[in-house]
Amino acid sequence: MPTKARRWVLASRPEGKPRLENFRLEDFTLPDPGDHELLIRTEFHSVDPGMRSRLSGASYAAALPLGETIDSAMVGVVEISNNEKFKPGDRVTGGFGWVSHALSNGRGIQKLDPALYHGKLRPTAAIGVLGIPGLTAYFGLLDLGKPRAGDTVLVSSAAGPVGATAGQIARMKGCTVIGIAGSAAKCDYVSGLGFDGTINYRGTTNLTEAIREACPSGVDIYFDNVGAETLDAAILNMKEHGRIVVSGQVAEYNRAEPVGIRNVTRFITHRLRMEGLVVFDYFKGFRDAQAEMAGWIHEGKLTYTEDVSEGLENSAAAFIGLFDGENLGRRLIKAS
Repeated sequence: MPTKARRWVLASRPEGKPRLENFRLEDFTLPDPGDHELLIRTEFHSVDPGMRSRLSGASYAAALPLGETIDSAMVGVVEISNNEKFKPGDRVTGGFGWVSHALSNGRGIQKLDPALYHGKLRPTAAIGVLGIPGLTAYFGLLDLGKPRAGDTVLVSSAAGPVGATAGQIARMKGCTVIGIAGSAAKCDYVSGLGFDGTINYRGTTNLTEAIREACPSGVDIYFDNVGAETLDAAILNMKEHGRIVVSGQVAEYNRAEPVGIRNVTRFITHRLRMEGLVVFDYFKGFRDAQAEMAGWIHEGKLTYTEDVSEGLENSAAAFIGLFDGENLGRRLIKAS
């Protein structure tokens, strides 16, 4: 029998911070799976701040067309399978978006190994610490930042899934790590992850001075998830030959005119290097990176937090809340 399903689509392009009216929750019907197809019921899907740019079209990826399903990663369970590679009950991950159910021919989805996802490593980690956020932290820090023991690493949005992972990996590499977060509670959380110090950017009137106080010898690596004024303040505290890894620009996503950076002269005087990354460039290394991080998690060296909202109907509100700093850790929707 056909399956009744629900999905969120883009109703209108947001100007500034997204609003609920920019999204629409629709009912739709999926046909029975055809040859080599399978029906997947979504258990969890992610809401991702990086999706914001695609809603307006200012992204390295194509703009999301109006009326199309909002993209995201998901973890789901195979309910019906006509594909020899999958059987009912298999837990899988894929990129089907904010939907209750999806049809697939098996391409682009991955079966989760029960031998890996147990204990400290929950299945949702596949779209979090072992998914795009964790992989962004891993490759951004290790490949672009190239941390050395004794380096001072500064991380913005340190309570988020990317920043928290990057900071913990830096600590494993023998670095001193300072995290920037947006509340006292988030700073306490970051301290609990093993960071050496924290800065509550909402609790200071001069971020440049706050960074200087927290990093008196200067910053070797700045892992940037925020951009704008925070990036400018970090630049003024970089050591000579410092490395800036541009992972995200959440402070810029809702602005009609980006703030950008002003302190460009520092790149000359201090011979700084700043480089951005699109994590999919590292696709061939994903499995090895996931295996290493999974080992760290089972050993207790790497921890992660998930911020889970109940119900597919709350997806849009949960996404909007990202831009008010509501989340602590990876924000997910429990769809079923």
